[in-house]
Amino acid sequence: MAFVPVPKDLNRVKTKVMFNLTKRQLVCFALAAAMGVPVYFLTKPSLGISTSAMLMVVIMLPFIFFALYEKDGQPAEKILGHVVKSMFLRDKVRPYRTNNLYAVIQQKIKEQEELQLEQQHDGKGKRRP
Repeated sequence: MAFVPVPKDLNRVKTKVMFNLTKRQLVCFALAAAMGVPVYFLTKPSLGISTSAMLMVVIMLPFIFFALYEKDGQPAEKILGHVVKSMFLRDKVRPYRTNNLYAVIQQKIKEQEELQLEQQHDGKGKRRP
């Protein structure tokens, strides 16, 4: 009798399109091939086979990395975006600030009491110019 493993968490299951690859992986591999193969054929006469092959691999590696790397359910470009935001776009020092709702309410109550006291003093004969 054949057994088929079924994952417990179905959120991590990705739909495969072709060659057991997802759409994202197919697009990234196609971009890698579109960039790397012409470089190989254009540089092979001048650099030699092994050097142009290494250059092709170096050019294709970032695309393959973006196709395959995933951490905590996030693809590589999202992780890279978070790193760029935290290192370059946001402030380096993030002071801890709170919105103390209780203090705001107390301040409003105090202001209302002072306003009522002023109105009472103005009504008892002490006039303000």
